[in-house]
Amino acid sequence: MISFILRRLASAVPTLFIVVTISFFLMRFAPGGPFNLERPLPPQTMANLMATYQLDQPLWRQYVHYLSNAVTGDFGPSYIYKDNNVAQLIGKGLPYSIELGLYALLFAVIGGVIAGTIAALRQNSILDFTIMSVSTLGVTVPNFVVGPVLTLVFAIGLAWLPAGGWGDGSMRYLILPMIALALPQLAVFARLTRGSMIEALHTDHIRTAKAYGLPARTVVVTHAMRGAMLPVVSYLAPCAAALLTGSAVVETIFTIPGVGRYFVLGAINRDYTLVMGTVILVAIFVIVFNLLVDILYGLLDPRVRHD
Repeated sequence: MISFILRRLASAVPTLFIVVTISFFLMRFAPGGPFNLERPLPPQTMANLMATYQLDQPLWRQYVHYLSNAVTGDFGPSYIYKDNNVAQLIGKGLPYSIELGLYALLFAVIGGVIAGTIAALRQNSILDFTIMSVSTLGVTVPNFVVGPVLTLVFAIGLAWLPAGGWGDGSMRYLILPMIALALPQLAVFARLTRGSMIEALHTDHIRTAKAYGLPARTVVVTHAMRGAMLPVVSYLAPCAAALLTGSAVVETIFTIPGVGRYFVLGAINRDYTLVMGTVILVAIFVIVFNLLVDILYGLLDPRVRHD
């Protein structure tokens, strides 16, 4: 197991290198720049700014300079937030994104597994068709539509919950963004669980367990659920990385001061270093969660061994 983890961590280095390289050059080749304002700056002021942030140097030199600093955890200064560097901004926004994402992840996984299991146990019934229809709707409707609708109904229409902001961090401020963030993932987990549970219920060892007269609850929870969770666990890594690092759209709609909102503001204002920092953060989360999922996959399936 230790050798497997070390190999995966070693393979993460070239993956991060490729992500940083592609993101760096895509940002530089995009139209516009961090100091291209609606009202152009005087030429001398523009030249001073470009020299201060080393944007007047050749592109390859900028890339080498950024890469050498990023290795040490220095993602450079932000072009928009003059009083903070990128690492400080990520440090400020990450706790909000993680807390919101953790609630959304728990809601999506638990709700999706329960809904998918119920649909599988009532296969081809009205309840099954209803759950799958709602799941399909949840997958197809984007969260930039779900978010405003939830705000319109529960915040403006019924006045039950705040329309946005973090407030005191209590659950009443998190319910609407959590639901908007979790619904698409909940729908995916429900569909994955239903398909894998139906397959698991028709395997030989489940038939044997039923033949021995084991209670239905024991058969489903103890025996079928373990096999049915494998596709769910496989999808858990990208889902967890996306939710825990914050959704740019949801955080912007509900004015949550998380990493996702910084990413949107950085992209709009061509804040190269801020966008690069958030991209690297997401890449690290994906790599780490993929490693955790591989380990968990081996625990759930005895046939999988990590040598």
